[in-house]
Amino acid sequence: MKTTTRVAVIGGGVVGCSVLYHLTKLGWPDVMLIERSELTSGSTWHAAGGFHTLNGDTNMAALQGYTIRLYKELEEITGMSCGLHHVGGITLADNRDRFDMLLAERAKHRFMGLETEIVGPEEIAKIAPITNLDGIIGALYDPLDGHLDPSGTTHAYARAARMGGATIETHCMVRETNQRADGTWDIVTDKGTIHAEHVVNAGGLWAREVGAMAGVYFPLHPMEHQYIVTDDIPDIYERAAEHPHVMDPAGESYLRQEGRGLCIGFYEQTCRPWAVDGTPWSFGHELLPDDFDKIEHSIEFAYKRFPVLASAGVKSVIHGPFTFAPDGNPLVGPVPGLRNYWSACGVMAGFSQGGGVGLTLAQWMIEGEPERDVFAMDVARFGDWISPGYTLPKVTENYQKRFSVAYPNEELPAARPNRTTPMYDIFCGMGAVWGQQYGLEVANYFARDDEPAYETPSFRRSDAFAATGREVRGVRAGVGINEVQNFGKYRVTGPRARDWLDHVMAGRVPDPGRVGLTPMLSPKGRLIGDFTISCLSDSEFQLTASYGSQAYHLRWFRKHKQDGVTVENISDNRTGFQIAGPKSRAVLDACTRADVTGMRFLDVRRMTLGMTDCIVQRLSYTGDLGYEIYCDAMAQRHLWNTLWQAGQAHDMIPFGMRAMMSLRLDRFFGSWLSEFSPDYTAAETGLDRFVSFRKDADFIGRAAAEAERDTGTARKLAAFEVAAEDADVQGYEPIWLDGRVQGYCTSGGYSHHAQKSIALGFLPTERIAEGLAVEIEILGQMRPATLITTPLFDPDGARLRG
Repeated sequence: MKTTTRVAVIGGGVVGCSVLYHLTKLGWPDVMLIERSELTSGSTWHAAGGFHTLNGDTNMAALQGYTIRLYKELEEITGMSCGLHHVGGITLADNRDRFDMLLAERAKHRFMGLETEIVGPEEIAKIAPITNLDGIIGALYDPLDGHLDPSGTTHAYARAARMGGATIETHCMVRETNQRADGTWDIVTDKGTIHAEHVVNAGGLWAREVGAMAGVYFPLHPMEHQYIVTDDIPDIYERAAEHPHVMDPAGESYLRQEGRGLCIGFYEQTCRPWAVDGTPWSFGHELLPDDFDKIEHSIEFAYKRFPVLASAGVKSVIHGPFTFAPDGNPLVGPVPGLRNYWSACGVMAGFSQGGGVGLTLAQWMIEGEPERDVFAMDVARFGDWISPGYTLPKVTENYQKRFSVAYPNEELPAARPNRTTPMYDIFCGMGAVWGQQYGLEVANYFARDDEPAYETPSFRRSDAFAATGREVRGVRAGVGINEVQNFGKYRVTGPRARDWLDHVMAGRVPDPGRVGLTPMLSPKGRLIGDFTISCLSDSEFQLTASYGSQAYHLRWFRKHKQDGVTVENISDNRTGFQIAGPKSRAVLDACTRADVTGMRFLDVRRMTLGMTDCIVQRLSYTGDLGYEIYCDAMAQRHLWNTLWQAGQAHDMIPFGMRAMMSLRLDRFFGSWLSEFSPDYTAAETGLDRFVSFRKDADFIGRAAAEAERDTGTARKLAAFEVAAEDADVQGYEPIWLDGRVQGYCTSGGYSHHAQKSIALGFLPTERIAEGLAVEIEILGQMRPATLITTPLFDPDGARLRG
C-alpha cells in the first residue's frame, strides 16, 4: 500500500470515485482512494440509478447536465458500459401550482440550452401510455432523463481514475485522521498510516463518522428509502421502445421500466430516519427489512395513477438508507476552520450530481475556485450553530417535500424558531410574519389583526402584497425601522488592518469616520463578496455583508490571513436597527445629544442613543435618507425603546424584508446571490464603479479586473419595467430579444412606491439602451418589458445624500 499521496479520498461510492477521476483529469495523478470494503458498499449499490437535469437551482441543473453527458465519455475512455438508458422522462402536474412550477423551470431551461418541453394530456398519453390522466393538467418532458447501472458506472469512474494514475485501496479501514503542524494529514488505517497533503471526505453513509475523526460535525442524516421492482407486465414488455420515466409529485413517486416490468419508488410522508446515533461500521451490502406499512398510502395512490401496477406481482423490494443534508443539496468544498480538508458528501442524487460534484471539487482544489457559483452545495452554507437536533427534523422535512412544489416565497416550518434576537417577542406582538436566514428568524413583514399571520406560498403575488405595500409607503412618506441583525458583521483590527483590507478588497479603504462600498474578488475576478467597510480608526474597521455567507467569507479571510491583523466574526454580538425615510434624521436627532445634522452621506460615528453606546453610519439599502445603528446585543432592547418612543411623533412603522426588497428595486440595487455572485464579475454587474484601480495595492483579482476593464464585457446588468399581471419576476426568467432568448433575469418584484413591476437581468452589452423593448417569459407568458436607466425614486440622490 502507498504510504504517501497528494490527495486521499475516503469513501468508494460513486462520488468518491468521481472525485478521484476528476482530480486525475485536471492534472493531479498522485491521488488515492481508501475504501473500508468494496467499491459501492454504501448507498451506491442499492440506488435505483435514475438521473435527471431538473433542479430549482440553475447551477445545480447545469452540473447535473454535465454529469449525464459525462457517462458516454466514461464509456469511451474505459471501454466499460455504464448501462445507459436515455429514455426521457416526464414530471406530471395535477394542479395549477405544480404546473406553474414546471412553467418556471422550463423558462430557466431556455437560456441554459436544455431541450425540455411542456406537454399536455394528449402528448403525455403518447409518451407514457400507462398513466391515468384524470386531473392531470400537463407535464414537463426532459429527453435527457434516464437510468443506468450503479455498479458499472462507479467502476467506470474507478477505471478511468486508475488510467489517469490514481491508486485505489479497498478493504482498508480508516481509524483516525490527524493533522500535522504543516497542514498535511496522517490517515491511520488498519493497514498502516498514509501521509496526505489533502483529505477528501466522501464517506457517504459514514461521512458523519469520518468527519468526527477530524473534529468536524457534518449536518447529514440517513433516511430509509424504499422502491419496488414488479414482475413482468405485458403493457411494458410488449412495447416497441423502453417506457420513459414518470415523476408523479402528487403521488410522491418516481417510476421507470426495469427489465420487463417496472421500478417504482416513493418519498412517503410517513418516512423514517435511520441510524440516528451513527451509522454502524459493520453496515455495507445489507438492506433494511421490507416495510410496506409506511408506503401503504403511496402504493394505493400509485395504483390509481398507474393502473397496470394493481395486477403486477412484486419481484423484489429494495429498502436502504440514503444520506441527506438539511436542504437536500450536497456538502462540497473546503471545510471552514480546517486546512486541506475537503467535503464531497451528502450527495443524495449521486447519479444525477456525482459527476458535477467531482468536477467542482477538483477545480476548487487544483485551480483555487470552481468555474461557477456553487453556493447551493457549498459546505460553508451552514454555520457552526447547526446541531444534530436541528439536522434531524430538517432532513425529515426535506425528504417529505422531495416532490412538493418549491415556491419562491415558501418558509418551511421544521426546526423553527431556532435562533432569535432579543426583538423576537416584541415583533411577534406587532404581528411579525417570520422568515429565516442561516437559522435566524427574520421578520418578512408585519400583518394586521385582520390579515393572515402566515404567508401562503405562491408563484404569484401573495397575501403579503398589501402589508408590504403599506410598509413601503410608510418608509417613503415618513420613517421605518427594521433590524440589522441579518447582516454578517466582522471586526478587523491591528496595525496592518488597512493594508490587509487593501489586499482582500477591490475597493478603496475609507478614511477614519467614513464608510466605503467594495466588491471582494476571487483571483479570476469573480464576485465573492459585496461589502461595506466602516473605518472607526486607523486600526479598527467594521465590515458588513450577507448574513448567510458568514462561514463562506470567514473561510476566505482565514485563507488570506496576515500577521498584524485580527478578524473577528461579530455577526451575533453586534446588532441594532436601520431607520430610513425622510423623517429618520429627526428621529435620530431626538435620541442623542450628538450632532446628527452634520453627518454626511457615508459618514460613520460613535454616539450614545439614550443609554446605549452605538456605531451610527449614514446609508440605507432602501435608497432613502437613512441610518444603520449598531450596538451590543445586550443593549438592543433598550435601543429599540429609545428609537421607537422617539419615532412615535413621526409615525414610525416597523418594516420587514419583503418591503426592503421592494424598496431596493426603486434604485436598481442588486442583491447578494442574485445580481452579485461568483457567476459574475464586477464589470458585468456595475460594481466596477467601486473598484479602485488607482490604489497602490495588488488586491486579489486585480489582474483579471484590469483585463476586463480594457476589453469590456459581453453582457451587462440592466433594469426593466415589466407589463406584468399577477406574477412578477423571481429570477432566471429568459429575456427575449429579436425573437430569441438573449438574456435572463437575476431577480425582480413589485415596486410599491412606483406601482410598477421591475426586473433586473443580463443582456448583451451592445444592446443595452434606454427604451429597448424586450419580452420576459413569466410562468409561460411573454410579458412586454422596457429597459430603463433612471431610478424610480430619488434619481439625482438628493434625499439619499442631502
